[in-house]
Amino acid sequence: MSSSVPEIQLVVPSRIESLAVINAVAEEVSNQLDFDEEARNAITISVVEAGTNAIEHGNGWDSSKPTEVLFRQENGALIILIRDRGEGFDLEKLGDPLAQENMFAERGRGVYILRSFMDEVDFRFEAGQGTECRLVKYLPHKSLRTDE
Repeated sequence: MSSSVPEIQLVVPSRIESLAVINAVAEEVSNQLDFDEEARNAITISVVEAGTNAIEHGNGWDSSKPTEVLFRQENGALIILIRDRGEGFDLEKLGDPLAQENMFAERGRGVYILRSFMDEVDFRFEAGQGTECRLVKYLPHKSLRTDE
């Protein structure tokens, strides 16, 4: 994302097929911002995970409800906002995915994955407006060294 493209916004229907589009854009954005392979993978996995949660849990696979994804470069970071039209959830009620009783659970690791891979993860819940997941990955620092 060069300075001429300060942000990219996607609005996709809440269908499984939309995840391929979200994935492709996340890969391209992270490539353009010169993240290394590890960071690109972390960003892409996180965006797809948050998109999956928005489509499945937030919008209940209802293709008439849009899932929005916004990529923005701001203050030395890539900011990604994922929005759905769902009722939200209680962060306090999420179980510990590393607890013995949850080790073989099929679900319940999404927020843990996001927090493991991204530098910042926040959620905002607005009654009647849906849920917004905010992901932040700090931009890589370029070498300031000059060869003389």
